Amino acid sequence: MNPETIRPNESLQREWPYEPQSGFYDEMQAPDGTVRPHWRPLIEPLAQMGEAAFARRWQEGRRLIHENGTNYNIYTDPQTTERPWPLDPIPLVLDGEEWGRIEDAIVQRATLLNAILADIYGPQKLLRSGILPPDLIFPNPAFLRPCCQAPAPGGVYLHLYAADLARSADGQWWVIADRTQAPSGAGYALENRLVSARVVPDIFRAAHVQRLAMFFQKYRESLRAAAPGRKENPRIVLLTPGPYNETYFEHALLARYLGYTLVEGADLTVRDDRVFLKTLGGLLPVT
Repeated sequence: MNPETIRPNESLQREWPYEPQSGFYDEMQAPDGTVRPHWRPLIEPLAQMGEAAFARRWQEGRRLIHENGTNYNIYTDPQTTERPWPLDPIPLVLDGEEWGRIEDAIVQRATLLNAILADIYGPQKLLRSGILPPDLIFPNPAFLRPCCQAPAPGGVYLHLYAADLARSADGQWWVIADRTQAPSGAGYALENRLVSARVVPDIFRAAHVQRLAMFFQKYRESLRAAAPGRKENPRIVLLTPGPYNETYFEHALLARYLGYTLVEGADLTVRDDRVFLKTLGGLLPVT
């Protein structure tokens, strides 16, 4: 099958009940009915595989999600507090050039938000000039007054940032939410990739999917750089509210993947303005 000629009505419809919906941007199908070029490495093998064969493979995916305990805790649900992670068996494919534009925009927003934090906890020019209303900052319980004028290593106040993205019907990407307070998602993205790679390894190899390892490597480096004295092997811990938190699965997964100790508040103590980890062998400094 030649991917240049793939049309949903000719190939997918033979095996898959695919029907484009009006009023929405179709990620896979172009307006002329052809499959978008960056989707072809995925669609061609799926069209050959057929829905029934892929459904058998996805049984393995559901088994992995269950065995790995991938869940999201919902405390308002009267039936159960744990819900299996709803992973879509068909991944969303983005063109490399389009992803590059999204990446540039997200870097720009993160840089701006870091500069705002640096000003709020530093000279507070935005507050003095009225660009940011003081009533928006000072009554906020998340505003940490003791951190004012405290230097941040490398000038980095925002160590992790996430944005909720959505695409409008005309194909334009929009940021609908900025998340700066310990945003979740990185661990679930990693779990999604691990499960998908197990279910359709041949497709992943053929599509040359961009790996996530570089992100986690940079994340480790940024945390190491924030350690006082720039120690070569600082003791870094990952603080979690505990197993009853909504995203505890992610906390445990990230701690294991990054090689950090997962701790709760009761596992830590402060002595002489330094944080220590409580262990059976005594107190260990957290740096």
